[in-house]
Amino acid sequence: MREGFKLVSKQRLLTTNHILKVQEVLEPEKAGLRRVPGTTLRDDAGRVVYTPPAPNHLADLMGELDQFINDEARFDADPLIKMALVHHQFESIHPFYDGNGRTGRIICVLYMVKEGLLDIPVLYLSRHIVRTKSEYYRLLQEVRDEDAWEAWVLYMLTAVEQTATQGIASVVAIRDLLLKVKHKVRKDYKFYSRDLINNLFMHPYTKIEYLQRDIGVKRLTATRYLDALVEGGILKKQKVGRTNYYINRPLFRILAGESMTEGEVA
Repeated sequence: MREGFKLVSKQRLLTTNHILKVQEVLEPEKAGLRRVPGTTLRDDAGRVVYTPPAPNHLADLMGELDQFINDEARFDADPLIKMALVHHQFESIHPFYDGNGRTGRIICVLYMVKEGLLDIPVLYLSRHIVRTKSEYYRLLQEVRDEDAWEAWVLYMLTAVEQTATQGIASVVAIRDLLLKVKHKVRKDYKFYSRDLINNLFMHPYTKIEYLQRDIGVKRLTATRYLDALVEGGILKKQKVGRTNYYINRPLFRILAGESMTEGEVA
């Protein structure tokens, strides 16, 4: 996503080359268009319901998809509707050995960036699609079998709507948690600093080495700070192998879509 975002933001295009670079990050050992037949899809009875295009057609099909994505005159429609069509076409082409699903979901978000609907790629469509996987595959196939585009587009629009709603709620919850932790650390600890708070919220966990790097203290000092935050209930300490991880549990719960437990960061 980061690699694709850099390319799309710079050029305001989403090309086949950009898609190839994204897939190369996901599957570095299996990068590039496949040179073997794609995996056939079968129904519950074992009957083949879809066979991806042969390898010798992939370059042309991806070229056509490239034009469809970037030439507005070819199909003048609302960007979200067009995004749904782009995703279906990419998944039907199934151009790579592996990583087609992940790449296809990333393409959706990058297309919204290209169209100015997102400033940064924060829409996590994968969660909705994975949770509704059976419906997702059923609707993909119904387009191929019955030309049922409307149901497919509505599914994708619902995915965007629900993901956006959840995303906004998560951002608000993270903001509120950050302020709560900031005020508690400032009130209760003499070692408060903005860099410290940033470190605690950069990821759902931190380590001694990370804190040393970010606030410029020695290892012993960083250890003392983190252990103090554990004692104060702000972090949870967990040892994996020889490494101590200091987990921001409330932040982890927000990112995982879980409810906060009573008493966390009081």
